[in-house]
Amino acid sequence: MRTFLLPPVIATLVSAAVLVAVTMDTARAGAVEEALANGEAAGEAFERCDRFVRGWLAHADPETGLIPRNLRDSPYWNGRDAAADNWPFMVLTTYFTDEALFNGRMKDMLATEQRLTSRIGRLPDDYDFKKRGWRREKLQPLEIMFDAAEYMKDGLIPLTELLGPSPWSERMTGILDDMWQNAAVATPFGMITSVNIEVQGDQLQTLARCWWLTGNERYRELAFRMADYFLLGTHHPTRDMHQLRLRDHGCEVIFGLCEVYAIAHFTAPGKKAAYRKPLYQMIDRVLEVGRNEHGLFFDEIDPIAGKPLTTRLADTWGYTFNGIYTVWLLDHHQPYREACIKPLKFLAAHYRNYPWEGTSQDGYADSIESSIDLYNVEPVPEVTSWIESEIRVMWAKQQPDGVIEGWHGDGNFARTSLMYALWKTQGACVRPWRGDVVCGAARDGDTVVFALRAKTPWQGRLVFDRPRHRELLHLPLNYPRINQFPEWFTVASNATYRVTRGSKTETMTGAALRDGIVMDLTAGESVSIRIQESNR
Repeated sequence: MRTFLLPPVIATLVSAAVLVAVTMDTARAGAVEEALANGEAAGEAFERCDRFVRGWLAHADPETGLIPRNLRDSPYWNGRDAAADNWPFMVLTTYFTDEALFNGRMKDMLATEQRLTSRIGRLPDDYDFKKRGWRREKLQPLEIMFDAAEYMKDGLIPLTELLGPSPWSERMTGILDDMWQNAAVATPFGMITSVNIEVQGDQLQTLARCWWLTGNERYRELAFRMADYFLLGTHHPTRDMHQLRLRDHGCEVIFGLCEVYAIAHFTAPGKKAAYRKPLYQMIDRVLEVGRNEHGLFFDEIDPIAGKPLTTRLADTWGYTFNGIYTVWLLDHHQPYREACIKPLKFLAAHYRNYPWEGTSQDGYADSIESSIDLYNVEPVPEVTSWIESEIRVMWAKQQPDGVIEGWHGDGNFARTSLMYALWKTQGACVRPWRGDVVCGAARDGDTVVFALRAKTPWQGRLVFDRPRHRELLHLPLNYPRINQFPEWFTVASNATYRVTRGSKTETMTGAALRDGIVMDLTAGESVSIRIQESNR
């Protein structure tokens, strides 16, 4: 097992984020009511995600079981859209709401797409439902590379962030291996897979995440090769480019380089020293010319000329800030933290029902995702009312049949709704899930209060999250990441907990608590449970 020493500032931050030691003996007034209200909100989020799944499955191809790219004029499955943006969040929804569907049809779809779409080794190409074969008869390697990169970064990474090692992570590493087996672009640093900046950003992130996940040294070497190409060569994002997107479909390279910088920080001091100056030059220039007065990013800039190329704001503003905040965690450069906090303070006053991408739910989904990721590490109180208002703007766009807008971006609606729900439950869930079972959580000082209620009798378990970044992904630092699901309250196997239910308090090991707390609710009954960590 790989172990890493954390610098003192990081160790302090990590401890502050995960410890829940006892400081109060009595429950804060209203904590249970707050937890129940949070449970109602989480329940609506889960229910909407469940309806989204069933709405889309109604349009699945009857022969293959795969969903189409879009519901209009797109009778095919493809890697960059159906596989990357929509289906993964059907999988994650069923993980929480329907275990039989998760273990059945969702896994069947994985097996089917691998069998039908793998065209260059395990790299996916489009499968046409009408032709019962390839949509593009002529092999187009660059298109396949793009599909593969998007499928891994936007689809398989979020699945792995929540599930850890699984058939989906195996699909990811298989695609990654074959992508680099077919790398055909020569550079002074070695062969790479593409000169498309979005593909390159996808690759930086996937290589970094897969290295932490597997320990495969090949992935680290390739991640450094790509970082060398940008930071040490002639393709620096702000020194050598007249056009740099600060929204998705371009900004991925910024976070990707910050993520590889984290690998260098923990494993290769010489690389970190080489990367630091050009990485800071990139971040400083983006912050200098890429923001509006409230600290939000424009869609696109000319970093050489030092001006924005559009006044439209990036709905994915948090993607870039995730990288900047990661560098702050590593180096404690205070201006980077301040830059990340600034927009959180202006959202509620200036950006309610803001047309990030016109009227599309996708813009709301990405901007809410951005705020939740940052709120998880910097709980700025001003942002919570904005999240609450904007999630409901997004939810209002769902149709009665569960479909949202009928295109592959509908998956982002479910992704962000799941993130919101897990915030409201502090990462906990009930198994089996049922729509009328309320499960929510609230912080009471350094204690977490969970509250449950059911309209009709229900038996099951209250199940808690774990420190996934450390135990499943093997990260030495829980830095904010694109396509993560933030951790809130997590149960560590090596800790002990005081669990209070009614007048009864017992001490439980984290290992025992991992199995969940057995619950038996009568109709209309409300039950609260307080959990406090005793020691680590």
